[in-house]
Amino acid sequence: MANKDHTDPVRMEKIVSLCKRRGFIFQSGELYGGLNGCWDYGPLGAELKRNLKDYWWRKTVQERDDVLGMDGSILTMQQVLKASGHLDGFSDPMCDCLLSKARLRADQIEPQDGTAVWYSGARHEASGWSTDRPFAVLVPAGKDADSARKTARRFYGEFMPDKKVSPKELELLEDKREELTGTTRFNPENGSLLTEPREFNLMFKTAIGASADENDPNATAYLRPETAQSIFVQYKNVLDSNRIKLPFGIAQVGKSFRNEINPRNYTFRSREFEQMEIEFFCRPEDGLRLTDEWLESRLTFYEEVGIPREKLHILDVPDGERAHYSEKTYDIEYEFPFGVQELEGVAYRTNYDLSKHEKHSGRPLEYFDEETKEKFIPHVVEPSAGCDRTVLAMICEAFDEEEITNEKGKTETRTVMHFAPRMAPIKVGIFPLLKKNEEQVRLCREIQNTLQPWMTVFYDDGGAVGRRYRRQDEVGTPFCITVDFDTIGENGPELEGTVTVRHRDSMEQERLPIDGLLAWLLERIR
Repeated sequence: MANKDHTDPVRMEKIVSLCKRRGFIFQSGELYGGLNGCWDYGPLGAELKRNLKDYWWRKTVQERDDVLGMDGSILTMQQVLKASGHLDGFSDPMCDCLLSKARLRADQIEPQDGTAVWYSGARHEASGWSTDRPFAVLVPAGKDADSARKTARRFYGEFMPDKKVSPKELELLEDKREELTGTTRFNPENGSLLTEPREFNLMFKTAIGASADENDPNATAYLRPETAQSIFVQYKNVLDSNRIKLPFGIAQVGKSFRNEINPRNYTFRSREFEQMEIEFFCRPEDGLRLTDEWLESRLTFYEEVGIPREKLHILDVPDGERAHYSEKTYDIEYEFPFGVQELEGVAYRTNYDLSKHEKHSGRPLEYFDEETKEKFIPHVVEPSAGCDRTVLAMICEAFDEEEITNEKGKTETRTVMHFAPRMAPIKVGIFPLLKKNEEQVRLCREIQNTLQPWMTVFYDDGGAVGRRYRRQDEVGTPFCITVDFDTIGENGPELEGTVTVRHRDSMEQERLPIDGLLAWLLERIR
């Protein structure tokens, strides 16, 4: 549940607005009213997300000798999820609002204090209609308990056969009033009583084949709820097909799906999301040490993608709150504008997963240590990061509004995204000072052609240069190159062949030779 001490809803509204206006993120299916809990990444969002995934892969797989990559299928056999426990236990407690029919996660309802007004039913004397349905309304502390009547009449009015009768005409049968402290039985939005919680399985189920039989276990599959299980199932194949010894890891980036009861907080909690996950296999005695090492490695990674350590919180999940198979779990949390929430979990899962799959499959998954001649099932440390959550954290961290003085001496607000250069969707903006000057345009296009194989660039010749700078600031472009009259030698030979490079964060400018641009930029965006 979010820490309310770090909330800034106004800032979050501005971020959401910018993301749509500039093409970072769109509501999925918006043309038809939108698909709740699903999001589409626009041109800039797709670049930002790709940069994050590519950098994660580079730091996790490419630059390490002890981690291999894989890409598992999204459709998952029923037997795999039976063994992992997802089929029987992957659920959340759900309850319904009796008034609005909204569905809420019972374990995420904020405790409330107030007066509960209970009704045994209602009637309409003129028509002879009555109902004995029980209902209750929670009136917050400090408010008149009689205000519950309006909510109760709305509830009972739904059952009136004659919809022309106003709910105001109903006679309510009040049963009792009681003072409650810390109750979670009522909807915080409207005070209505909720149904008793019931378990709701979060997995999306589907059928395999055109003539699939519901009773055939081989015909039933699920969209995977996490990327981890395909790694565990393929662990032995990866081990046997590669010359690798413990400790070693298998990394995967991919989509997962959970039928969330209440998607919320923009892209933070969605029904379709992407994970960046490592299962690091090790000897039992190394598990706790490696968990601490991976935690430090992951904190360094977040700093490198533009999320400072001072904005991250490390939660050492206590006994009783960890998953039953975990001996140690750290949650890495970030201060989002809607509260402190989890970005990544680093969990020591012991040998739980491989043991379960060995038992259910009947196939040996032991590791043979050639030096000690031991056979054992490896233990696992799992750093599991949310890709979409990290993208959102980078956007929230980058967003800024600065008061600056423009060239006319007037104060204006500059909206700027301070992305780490290696994460920025566009690395360089390229401008001719005068779009009618053919030589300036030609040189801009040459620079564009030189840089494009190495990075994403954007050519812009519309409007004053200052306005072009502002447009690039708003999408987080760290550098802008301007080809001007000095570049083409019209103001003398001293600066011929050089361009102005403007820095996004400081707004300072420097001149660099055209032939040195690529090396200079690569040094700063890698």
